[in-house]
Amino acid sequence: MSGLRVIPTWRHGQERLYVCLPDGRNIAWYDREAARVNLLGDDRRDDVLEALAPFLTGPVAVGPPPVPTPAELARLSLHPDDDLAPNRPGEAHLIALDRDPAPAHRLRPDPRRRALAAEQTTGRALDGLDGAGWRTLHSVPLPGGDRIHHLAIGPGGLFALHVLPARRQRVRIAGPLVTLGRREPRPLLHRVRADADRASYALTAEVHAVLVLVGPADTVLAAPPREVRVLTDEELPELARLGGVLKPADVEALHAMARDRNTWLRV
Repeated sequence: MSGLRVIPTWRHGQERLYVCLPDGRNIAWYDREAARVNLLGDDRRDDVLEALAPFLTGPVAVGPPPVPTPAELARLSLHPDDDLAPNRPGEAHLIALDRDPAPAHRLRPDPRRRALAAEQTTGRALDGLDGAGWRTLHSVPLPGGDRIHHLAIGPGGLFALHVLPARRQRVRIAGPLVTLGRREPRPLLHRVRADADRASYALTAEVHAVLVLVGPADTVLAAPPREVRVLTDEELPELARLGGVLKPADVEALHAMARDRNTWLRV
């Protein structure tokens, strides 16, 4: 018996199997997606492969870890307090509700919870694009208290998504005006475009504006919006069919830049 232990972990939706010594130190890990066993030292190669044998699903490459890319080096040097990648969908609402929960008994549901549920629905759909080469950041803070609900980066480009809870209500869009149910029209698309423009400035790259309608009963485009894509939450997987704009290395580099809180301080 080699005494080695295999410990599974998940990171960004991908499984890694770490091989550890009895004292807990890692000496290797198996990346299923890359079909590669990365060895920190060659002296325990046979023992590592023996420990991983029940988990290997086919031929694998074996060798030292690959040299980190510039994007990976940037991520490794990023202070945890400045890393936006761990933000959950609706992070701002979660924090607000934790600090100031709604009264136990109220006549109407707390609108923050509807907004939170809509952003969580959108976030799940976007996170599902990870396997198609997309990276998503949630609740990106901007100076002045604003935020981008979701930022998606992938082969089809960069997209700043603003989420509108529209459960079982008709949405009418006429130019920049958005009418939800029987409410007064609001120039919401000005805000959506402005968020995308701020993201473009911060990332020095073109960012497309997207309005996401979550659960609408009906959508009426009285006047097609300019420079804003309108999607329902069920249509978000359409983004995965877009491509030809960014290479994988560009996606990772932009994601590394966007996840740094300091990137957004200048907008």
